[in-house]
Amino acid sequence: MRNLVGILKSLSDETRLRILNMLFGRECCVCEIIQVLDMSQPRVSHHLSAMYNAGLLKMRRQGLFALYSIDWDGIDANTVEIVRSVRKGMEQSKIGQDDLQKLASAERILPECARQT
Repeated sequence: MRNLVGILKSLSDETRLRILNMLFGRECCVCEIIQVLDMSQPRVSHHLSAMYNAGLLKMRRQGLFALYSIDWDGIDANTVEIVRSVRKGMEQSKIGQDDLQKLASAERILPECARQT
Protein backbone atom coordinates (compact mmCIF):
# COMPACT_ATOMS: atom_id res chain seq x y z
CA MET A 1 0.00 0.00 0.00
CA ARG A 2 2.85 2.39 0.84
CA ASN A 3 4.35 1.90 -2.63
CA LEU A 4 1.01 2.70 -4.30
CA VAL A 5 0.61 5.87 -2.25
CA GLY A 6 4.15 6.98 -3.18
CA ILE A 7 3.51 6.39 -6.87
CA LEU A 8 0.21 8.25 -6.83
CA LYS A 9 1.81 11.15 -4.93
CA SER A 10 4.64 11.31 -7.44
CA LEU A 11 2.11 11.56 -10.27
CA SER A 12 -0.07 14.19 -8.62
CA ASP A 13 1.72 17.05 -10.37
CA GLU A 14 1.19 18.35 -13.90
CA THR A 15 4.91 18.75 -14.53
CA ARG A 16 5.56 15.13 -13.61
CA LEU A 17 2.78 13.95 -15.89
CA ARG A 18 4.35 15.96 -18.69
CA ILE A 19 7.77 14.42 -17.98
CA LEU A 20 6.28 10.92 -17.92
CA ASN A 21 4.62 11.67 -21.26
CA MET A 22 8.02 12.50 -22.77
CA LEU A 23 9.49 9.29 -21.42
CA PHE A 24 6.89 7.03 -23.05
CA GLY A 25 8.64 7.21 -26.39
CA ARG A 26 12.29 7.19 -25.36
CA GLU A 27 14.76 7.93 -22.63
CA CYS A 28 15.49 11.61 -22.19
CA CYS A 29 18.38 13.65 -20.92
CA VAL A 30 17.73 16.22 -18.22
CA CYS A 31 18.67 19.00 -20.63
CA GLU A 32 16.07 17.85 -23.17
CA ILE A 33 13.37 17.98 -20.50
CA ILE A 34 14.60 21.44 -19.46
CA GLN A 35 14.24 22.66 -23.04
CA VAL A 36 10.73 21.28 -23.46
CA LEU A 37 9.38 22.49 -20.13
CA ASP A 38 11.40 25.75 -20.11
CA MET A 39 12.29 25.21 -16.45
CA SER A 40 15.46 25.44 -14.42
CA GLN A 41 17.70 22.41 -13.93
CA PRO A 42 17.08 22.22 -10.15
CA ARG A 43 13.33 22.26 -10.66
CA VAL A 44 13.39 19.54 -13.33
CA SER A 45 15.79 17.47 -11.24
CA HIS A 46 13.45 17.77 -8.25
CA HIS A 47 10.58 16.32 -10.28
CA LEU A 48 12.73 13.56 -11.76
CA SER A 49 14.02 12.68 -8.30
CA ALA A 50 10.48 12.36 -6.92
CA MET A 51 9.49 9.96 -9.69
CA TYR A 52 12.79 8.06 -9.40
CA ASN A 53 12.37 7.67 -5.63
CA ALA A 54 8.82 6.39 -6.14
CA GLY A 55 10.24 3.66 -8.38
CA LEU A 56 8.75 4.89 -11.65
CA LEU A 57 11.99 5.86 -13.36
CA LYS A 58 15.48 4.55 -13.85
CA MET A 59 18.53 6.62 -14.65
CA ARG A 60 21.74 5.78 -16.46
CA ARG A 61 24.78 7.84 -17.25
CA GLN A 62 26.25 8.16 -20.69
CA GLY A 63 29.26 10.42 -20.49
CA LEU A 64 27.99 13.73 -19.17
CA PHE A 65 24.36 12.88 -19.84
CA ALA A 66 21.93 11.67 -17.16
CA LEU A 67 19.33 9.72 -19.12
CA TYR A 68 15.96 8.88 -17.60
CA SER A 69 13.40 6.33 -18.71
CA ILE A 70 10.36 4.55 -17.32
CA ASP A 71 11.43 1.54 -15.25
CA TRP A 72 9.09 -0.95 -16.91
CA ASP A 73 10.95 -3.90 -15.36
CA GLY A 74 10.85 -2.44 -11.86
CA ILE A 75 7.18 -1.54 -11.59
CA ASP A 76 4.40 -3.99 -10.77
CA ALA A 77 1.38 -4.79 -12.96
CA ASN A 78 -0.90 -2.34 -11.15
CA THR A 79 1.57 0.49 -11.62
CA VAL A 80 1.91 -0.41 -15.30
CA GLU A 81 -1.85 0.09 -15.63
CA ILE A 82 -1.64 3.46 -13.89
CA VAL A 83 1.19 4.56 -16.19
CA ARG A 84 -0.75 3.39 -19.27
CA SER A 85 -3.76 5.39 -18.10
CA VAL A 86 -1.56 8.47 -17.81
CA ARG A 87 -0.38 7.85 -21.35
CA LYS A 88 -3.93 7.70 -22.68
CA GLY A 89 -4.77 10.95 -20.93
CA MET A 90 -1.66 12.71 -22.20
CA GLU A 91 -2.28 11.54 -25.78
CA GLN A 92 -5.53 13.50 -25.68
CA SER A 93 -3.93 16.56 -24.11
CA LYS A 94 -2.84 19.54 -26.22
CA ILE A 95 -0.02 20.21 -23.77
CA GLY A 96 1.14 16.61 -24.05
CA GLN A 97 1.13 16.77 -27.84
CA ASP A 98 2.97 20.10 -27.83
CA ASP A 99 5.61 18.72 -25.47
CA LEU A 100 6.29 15.78 -27.78
CA GLN A 101 6.73 18.14 -30.74
CA LYS A 102 9.21 20.23 -28.75
CA LEU A 103 11.02 17.09 -27.63
CA ALA A 104 11.55 16.08 -31.25
CA SER A 105 13.76 19.15 -31.73
CA ALA A 106 15.42 19.20 -28.28
CA GLU A 107 19.16 18.56 -28.17
CA ARG A 108 21.57 17.12 -25.63
CA ILE A 109 23.83 20.13 -25.57
CA LEU A 110 23.22 22.12 -22.41
CA PRO A 111 25.68 22.38 -19.52
CA GLU A 112 22.92 21.11 -17.21
CA CYS A 113 23.68 17.63 -18.56
CA ALA A 114 26.91 17.55 -16.59
CA ARG A 115 25.20 18.29 -13.27
CA GLN A 116 24.33 15.55 -10.84
CA THR A 117 20.57 15.03 -10.57
